[in-house]
Amino acid sequence: MQCSHYVVIRTVILFAAGTLAAPALAQKQGGTLNILHRDSPPSMSIHEEATISTSMPMMGVFNNLVTFDPKEKQNKLSNIVPDLAESWSWSADKTKLIFKLRQGVKWHDGKPFTARDVQCTWSKLTGKDPDDFRKNPRASWYTNLDSVSINGDDEVMFNLKRPQPSFIGLLASGYSPVYPCHVSTKAMRTNPIGTGPFKFVEFRANEYIKVVKNPDYWKKGRPLLDGIEYTIISSRSTAVLAFLAHKGDMSFPYDWTIPIAKDVKNQAPNAVCEIGPTNVNTNLIVNRDSPPFDNPEIRKAMALTLDRKAFIDILTEGQATIGGAMLPAPEGIWGMPPQMLKTLPGYDLDVNKNREQARAIMQRLGWGPDKHLKVKVATRNIPVYRDPAVILIDQLKEIYIDAEMEVVETSIWHAKVTRKEYQVGLNLTGNGVDDPDQNFYENYKCGSERNYTGYCNPELDVLFDKQSGELDPEERLKLVWQIDHKLQEDGARPIIFHNRGATCWQPEVKGVVPQINSIYNNWRMEDVWIDK
Repeated sequence: MQCSHYVVIRTVILFAAGTLAAPALAQKQGGTLNILHRDSPPSMSIHEEATISTSMPMMGVFNNLVTFDPKEKQNKLSNIVPDLAESWSWSADKTKLIFKLRQGVKWHDGKPFTARDVQCTWSKLTGKDPDDFRKNPRASWYTNLDSVSINGDDEVMFNLKRPQPSFIGLLASGYSPVYPCHVSTKAMRTNPIGTGPFKFVEFRANEYIKVVKNPDYWKKGRPLLDGIEYTIISSRSTAVLAFLAHKGDMSFPYDWTIPIAKDVKNQAPNAVCEIGPTNVNTNLIVNRDSPPFDNPEIRKAMALTLDRKAFIDILTEGQATIGGAMLPAPEGIWGMPPQMLKTLPGYDLDVNKNREQARAIMQRLGWGPDKHLKVKVATRNIPVYRDPAVILIDQLKEIYIDAEMEVVETSIWHAKVTRKEYQVGLNLTGNGVDDPDQNFYENYKCGSERNYTGYCNPELDVLFDKQSGELDPEERLKLVWQIDHKLQEDGARPIIFHNRGATCWQPEVKGVVPQINSIYNNWRMEDVWIDK
């Protein structure tokens, strides 16, 4: 594991060679940045979507109460800085989080930002506003939030049911912008209004998303760019050609594979390509309510047939990592240690031994060489999903399962799996915050909208709350490992690998700082500039 991390760190240094030692340049105002977007998002509403396809281009339209320091590559509680909130404090019993808000901030339509907007946003997220969200994929983040109260226009208090030290980390995620109280949720899907450095202009499906500089931005001197155009190109190869022809300034974050990044560097040596972890894991989802997959034995067999190393070698040249639900160290803060992973079923590197067990299970269930199970493997219609789905289908053949790929467009993918309209799926789970409170409640809690497999263990739900309220970091870490171990043992959502991908940008683009433990943060782009 240590050797793998060394290779990755060395790769990043080599890819970014020349940029680290370069003297500091004076920032320049002006210019429009062209980012090569990977696909058409379902809508422009960050709170209603569960994809970076929406959150990345829209992050610059909004602000949060607080945010992770954009200069730091690792997200953690100690790196949280003010945004719309000037300061914050906890009550003595750690159940009240009080924010002092900035004054003089305006929404893009000229109306003043107040504490009421914060209260409205979290009323929608907790289902207390009649104009609530059509989709609410992160409602589970706020199960411990009792209410949000305001004191005048510039003070807001989050009242928690019990102590939750990492609650402020949820508020710092790129998935947690403040919405205006005076704009309907319907309007926010197509014409979002924010307080951020960029104003939304237009979205044309399969063509582009455009934002322009907010001249009245509350942070003086920002943004540096005049605007950003996100050109939608669903074909990776076409996007690469556009980048090499200088018709694109930046690739979509972490969307290019390591082989693609190497090819780009060979043809454009001055380009900057940074390879890093994403806190997005590739996983197998199985609908537990759909026969024959309601039988835990067949789900166990499917988990046992996974050859994780083959996925990693084929897709990332050996640079992705094996882990549980939480991102592995050193980039991740909460991942299980390697020695603990090795004790889990299916994590033994002796794949043949694992598959012998899997075939024995299948034969007991009536399947075998002369009787194969035919299924469809649903996956999202973008390369980062389709490519591993091909490998999964090949590996399922080893245990008498003949699978056919069913590709689903981004605009309906999350809705489809939320409604459990699938049997088997190849899925990617992105974590908006590297924290168990985000991951466990969102993806594994009984009844969560994002719990795509329908896994439910009431005993673990109790442990979710216990680790969340634990004030001692070391004790909390032990609980997190215990929970993660049980999730993998139960095959709740078998984790195949934790992804690594590349983000490339032209040498004249400055100020880009991809973060290493969540792809969903730090895309406000207010500090990015073009050296022309």
